Amino acid sequence: MSEKSESGFYTPHSITWKIHSDTSMFVGGIRALLEQALHPEAMGGVAAHSNFREDAWGRLQRTGDYVGTLTFGTRDEAEKLAARVRKVHAMLKLDDQRLLLWVHMAMVDAFIDTALRSGLQLSDEEQDRYIEEMVTFALLVGIDENRVPRNRGDLRAYFEEISPELSASDDAKRAALFIALPPLPPLLRFGTPIAPLWGGITSLAAAALPSWARSLYGWPTLPGHVGATDLALKSTRSALRLLPQSFRETPQMKEARTRHSAAS
Repeated sequence: MSEKSESGFYTPHSITWKIHSDTSMFVGGIRALLEQALHPEAMGGVAAHSNFREDAWGRLQRTGDYVGTLTFGTRDEAEKLAARVRKVHAMLKLDDQRLLLWVHMAMVDAFIDTALRSGLQLSDEEQDRYIEEMVTFALLVGIDENRVPRNRGDLRAYFEEISPELSASDDAKRAALFIALPPLPPLLRFGTPIAPLWGGITSLAAAALPSWARSLYGWPTLPGHVGATDLALKSTRSALRLLPQSFRETPQMKEARTRHSAAS
């Protein structure tokens, strides 16, 4: 394997690595799924062509593995997985550029906003750099480079442009329910504390949605909601950071750290 393919698309010095390895992703990843579901066409395609209802937990795991592989895997690993995803999208007629871009931008928005509100320090320049670095994710999934926002101004303009297309369809509301209460394998549900922990994380992810998204779902945003949510996000991130590193890091992150340490 060449040094380039072994190196991965992101290094420990990238803003993408900084955000995606942060414990805020426990909440940000769930918020991304809730946000992505708010495009009726995109959500309709998922509902019609996937086994989300039968295997919600598995789908959540696969989504996390995809983000982890593209962030921390080697270039060969990332490109092979992205190629499989593009093939599935094409086979199921889910490769519409407009819908792929929505899924990408909702993910980027959820990750960076949740990280900031959770207390991760990022300068304005670093925030713009993250959005620019994530263009690689968009290209790997097959989105035309010219379509992809590259900074915070572009991101805001994109959401203003697409807002008339967004709504909480019945499929979106069902997806939100499955995300909040996935049918966990019996060993996880009864043999670990994952069920109550998951309930707390998903509730916080729903609370962390922007007000426009909560309005679409029909969830009230009471006075003081944003401040209380931000405090809860910061507290959750701080608590998770106290856990052993072996628990906080996925195998992909551990392998990437070992690989980069050996190369330095």
